[in-house]
Amino acid sequence: MTTLAILDLGYGNVRSVALAFARLGAAPVLTSDPTEALGADRLVLPGVGAAANAMKRLFQTGLDKVIAQRTRPTLGICLGMQLMFRRSEEDGGTALLGLLEGTVAALEAGPGAPVPNMGWCALEDVANNLGLKEGDQLYFAHGFACPDGPATAARARHGGHVFPAALRDGPHWGAQFHPERSSAAGARFLSAFLRA
Repeated sequence: MTTLAILDLGYGNVRSVALAFARLGAAPVLTSDPTEALGADRLVLPGVGAAANAMKRLFQTGLDKVIAQRTRPTLGICLGMQLMFRRSEEDGGTALLGLLEGTVAALEAGPGAPVPNMGWCALEDVANNLGLKEGDQLYFAHGFACPDGPATAARARHGGHVFPAALRDGPHWGAQFHPERSSAAGARFLSAFLRA
């Protein structure tokens, strides 16, 4: 039986992510148990909040090591995607999981582009096999953005700033947007992850 585990670290959008997967016919398990997380066929690291607090919870539970060991599909959502990188500027500088190189940086505000970026943005430069397409509108809520690089699988823009909206690097998937709040396009993305 295929298992889908969603990490429950006591914060964030865990229940709404679980409901989004359930609507697709999956039976997600909420867990903070390292053994269960390591053994899951698919693992989701959701996130809303601050990088330092999230990393503290991962260290306390030993889940930082579990995520680093995984070779099966693992999806980071919003802050969860950011945690896959080496470092974040948030909270004066925070060491992250280091699965991908680069530093997560604060979004720049501009005319008509306040920070945090809260709302719908269109996708650009979309890779295949993500369940997404050019121009899809997805819901974002973030004040920091990941560095652009080889793992970038889709981009979006906030004012004049282009940032990675999704990533794919081997078993690692990432969504800076909230698929659970992104209607049909978000559901297609989660379906693609379930098929990975």
